[in-house]
Amino acid sequence: MPIFPSVEWFDAVRGAFNSDDANRTAGGGMADADVGMIFDDQIFLLKFAGYDCESVNEIQWSELDDADFYLEMHPDDWVEMVENIQQNGTADMDHTLNTLDMDSEDGLAKSATGDQYRLDKFFRFNQTMQFFFDASSEVETEVEHQVSATETAN
Repeated sequence: MPIFPSVEWFDAVRGAFNSDDANRTAGGGMADADVGMIFDDQIFLLKFAGYDCESVNEIQWSELDDADFYLEMHPDDWVEMVENIQQNGTADMDHTLNTLDMDSEDGLAKSATGDQYRLDKFFRFNQTMQFFFDASSEVETEVEHQVSATETAN
């Protein structure tokens, strides 16, 4: 069972996402974006082209400039989002990338280079990214990170 987050977990989600023909017709559409995802001290780079997520790699901070944008949340928030998707099959309205971005004081999506044109890809391809994370409902997932008590009390 893949552990969230890990390259193995993202690869399993990538397989589920790429094999679901509904992602080609359900409004997600095509995406052309290199997306960073930061979970504590781990950074992953997901490469989307056309209707598929082509690859997932763990990268170093210095390679984050290669991403069009990156998504960064507290690890507890990532775990809560993934667990919500696991329980519901898709993210509920409080756990979508769009809602999490709007609810975040600094936004969920950021640019390592300050390039607003590349950052705009988050808003253009947001639904495809959501379909990708929703595909994690098809992946049996183990989470080793323990959500802090102060986060669950909110």
